[in-house]
Amino acid sequence: MKDYTRIARKITIVLFLSQSLSSAGFIAAFTVNALVGVDLTGQPAMAGVPGAVYVLGQAFGALVWGFSMERIGRRGGLALGQVLGVIGSAIAMSAVVGRSLPLFLMGLVLVGMARSAVDLGRFAAAEVHLPSERGRAISHVVLGSTVGAVFGPLLVGPTGTLAQWAGFSELAGPYSVGFIGLILAAILIFAGLRPDPRDVGRELARLYPESVPRQGTRSLSDIVRQPGVIVAMVSVVFAQMVMMVPMSITSVHMKALHHPLSALSLVISAHTLGMYAFSIISGRMTDRWGRGQVIILGAVVMIVSCLMAAPSTGLVALMVALFLLGLGWNFAYVAGSALLADQLSPGERAKTQGFNDMLLNLTSAASQVISGVVYAVGGYGVMALAAAAASLAPLTLAIWWQAAGRQITAPPRP
Repeated sequence: MKDYTRIARKITIVLFLSQSLSSAGFIAAFTVNALVGVDLTGQPAMAGVPGAVYVLGQAFGALVWGFSMERIGRRGGLALGQVLGVIGSAIAMSAVVGRSLPLFLMGLVLVGMARSAVDLGRFAAAEVHLPSERGRAISHVVLGSTVGAVFGPLLVGPTGTLAQWAGFSELAGPYSVGFIGLILAAILIFAGLRPDPRDVGRELARLYPESVPRQGTRSLSDIVRQPGVIVAMVSVVFAQMVMMVPMSITSVHMKALHHPLSALSLVISAHTLGMYAFSIISGRMTDRWGRGQVIILGAVVMIVSCLMAAPSTGLVALMVALFLLGLGWNFAYVAGSALLADQLSPGERAKTQGFNDMLLNLTSAASQVISGVVYAVGGYGVMALAAAAASLAPLTLAIWWQAAGRQITAPPRP
């Protein structure tokens, strides 16, 4: 494959751009999902239902894409996912205008499925690179979410105003961001993701057999019992849980302390900055230091952030704690994803990575419920301490993995 470097760079750029476009739509919708739930029902208790339905759509979608992308390819799966997101956004907009909660939730399921396809794009970038570059490849795609995190919320106000001008509810406007962004992302994926990353990954495995742990395809039940796969999945899933628990309750905690909405937005912005903005750094660290060391670093940073958040009541302390929480998540997420990619042969990748993301999304949904219960029973401090304790799982496994010296030796770059 003479043009390997050029092809890998092109695929990564396409995935970064599509991630940027689609994440802007996802985050714009996320900003108003809870408000729509309350508006359509008149019940404040329904505020969390749209988010839960959305995440369940992600979990279901991750499994569907995982088992279908090996057959239809990464390009076909990612493009189809974006198309479902376009349909879901249109349904959600129509439901807000027509004031139909069931139709709105149906739209969110499809948008959630689209999000799960987009998230799997990080593995598509990984499989067109050799192990020595996979961390950076994954981080470049994750970095695309930074663009969405910045521009998605900024588009909520203007699109809401435009919807009002057209005679509709302002809450319908933000879903147009996803509708347009996902159309552009689908076109970009379909036209630009050539050759298919699945085929590039297979060719690399043939040319550099030392870059994969083994040839052949194992069953999913056999794969998930492998030590490296366990370490990778626990790292990613627990990082998601630790990140979601404080994040989902911090706004409630700050409201109880009478912080203004402007203060809440600053804390969430700091958290989002930590989650995505330093992805390139975490990717380089993952490739240079090794997967285990960066997972350990991520777990330690998450523990520090949770211990800092537990007694915090002031704006600055909470901003720093939530920033570190996002940063620790990024380290563990990027390094854990790279470690998972290292453990799989080409025929095993899609189904295992889809199963991994299904677990991640189910954990995300459960964490939001659990965090509310723990907060109601013990308060914000106890909840943050519980999250710190959960960080010990990836920390312990990563230390064991690192001590065992189990790491694929990356072949030289062609």
